Amino acid sequence: MLSVFAPSSGSLKKVDVADLNALPEDAVWLDLKAPVPGEDKAVEKLVGIQIPTREDMQEIEISSRLYIENNARYMTATLVCGTDGVNPRTAPVSFILTGQRLVTVRYDEPKPFMLVAGKLGRTCPAGTTGDAVLLELLEAIIDRSADVLERVGADVDNVSNTIFELSADRGQARKYSRILITIGRKGDLTSKVRESLVSIGRVISFVTVDIDQTGRWSKEQRAQLKTLQRDVQSLTDHASYLSNKITFVLDAMLGVVNLEQNNIIKLFSVMAVVLMPPTLIASIYGMNFKIMPELEWRHGYPFALMAMLFAAVLPYVFFKWKKWL
Repeated sequence: MLSVFAPSSGSLKKVDVADLNALPEDAVWLDLKAPVPGEDKAVEKLVGIQIPTREDMQEIEISSRLYIENNARYMTATLVCGTDGVNPRTAPVSFILTGQRLVTVRYDEPKPFMLVAGKLGRTCPAGTTGDAVLLELLEAIIDRSADVLERVGADVDNVSNTIFELSADRGQARKYSRILITIGRKGDLTSKVRESLVSIGRVISFVTVDIDQTGRWSKEQRAQLKTLQRDVQSLTDHASYLSNKITFVLDAMLGVVNLEQNNIIKLFSVMAVVLMPPTLIASIYGMNFKIMPELEWRHGYPFALMAMLFAAVLPYVFFKWKKWL
């Protein structure tokens, strides 16, 4: 799907394109989402560049993600999609700066694109170019990453509190699997956000080099880029902190599970020791020997019961005294 945005009355409006061979010359932002062959060819004809394929965008080498070709700056970053669901995913997104236009190529639906399109559709500065749109997108992506990390941090704190509350109580084994699944999901989401931030940081560094070489960026845009660069660095550090915290919470959870298992094994061991002497007594008097004096006793049966009871109580009292129970 091709979305074309052009300036109109103090905003950047989406233009309905009926004919792909007649794209508006004043288009500032051309957004290609899962483009079909006709759409990417029309954009290539308008801006005079080659649109990277999906396979090209998935390359992980820096030289394949950040490069200049025919005076166009190609920048591919990894963005996180579906963070509000249970299965977040990453997807490559290409930003191409050529002249005063920005071309974006994507095969997923990162939320910042929708937010920026809505924001610029309401109002935008006069003379907005592709550079400004790129900065808006980068800022929205970083803000979105910060929101996700804040939510992950709050969820990890809740999980941590739940774990240490469970450690004081027994019989909570049914909740352990749910907690472990939550920890795994938060760790996976944090790693994806960190991967996205690292790629965005590389894009910003590449743009900063472009500033030094071309000098076409305004003073305000340069200051905004420096702010974005600091934000990316701080968020990357925060993502690393969250990863370490998630590892700690996971270790704590596994420790609680091991403690619960040890308590169960200890209970079975104590029961085995407590029941061993009564079992021995019952086994002795269950033997089929003819000459057993106690079998002729009038009170032999209650005596055997009392002996078995005493033999069971004595080890239990001893374990309690040693504080093993």
